Amino acid sequence: MQIVIGNILSAEELKTVRNVVKAARFVDGRATAGFAAKRVKNNEQVDAADRSLDSVRQLVADRILGNEIFRLAVRPKVLTPLLFARYEKGKNYGSHVDDAMMGGLRTDVSFTLFLSDPKTYQGGELVIENAAGEDGFKPPAGSLVAYPTTTLHHVAHVTRGERLVCVGWARSLIRDAAKREMLFDLDSARRSMFKREGNSPEYDLVAKSTANLLRMWVED
Repeated sequence: MQIVIGNILSAEELKTVRNVVKAARFVDGRATAGFAAKRVKNNEQVDAADRSLDSVRQLVADRILGNEIFRLAVRPKVLTPLLFARYEKGKNYGSHVDDAMMGGLRTDVSFTLFLSDPKTYQGGELVIENAAGEDGFKPPAGSLVAYPTTTLHHVAHVTRGERLVCVGWARSLIRDAAKREMLFDLDSARRSMFKREGNSPEYDLVAKSTANLLRMWVED
């Protein structure tokens, strides 16, 4: 399942993060790419040794993990350290699949948090490839796109302006993407039922099934 989640950061938080990131030290993004991805990766990333971003990195991680929709869709156990990337005019990231392991952590869900206003740059869509074609994403600043790490994807060429993003990966308590989607649908239905009707026999059955599927599938 791929999902767009808006308003991960408030307007004030977004401004703070952008200002700190823009003042940071950037290096060639290929430094963190695998042997095949190095051939298609053409961007810049904040130097991992730059400690000036520690506070905003923690702020962003807290806001992502604190978002209810993210928690329901991803079921995160832990996040990898977050990366901040910049794509200026002419930059892109060709088709690739993210590494299955990062820093000893299995990656189940990839996510991109958009920091730039889409009106300030052209191109730069996150494109997720699948059997039915391609889905392009360029949501408002402060929005996050999450998708299974198993998928091929790319970042389209930026033809004007600057695309600034934060990217990361989650190890999920539910390894299988289809099971995560099923639980997301059930939990969404359960919450809607409760909001509309309160407790009912039907609500209790859906709640019981959701909880028992979690017990069957969680890897804690």
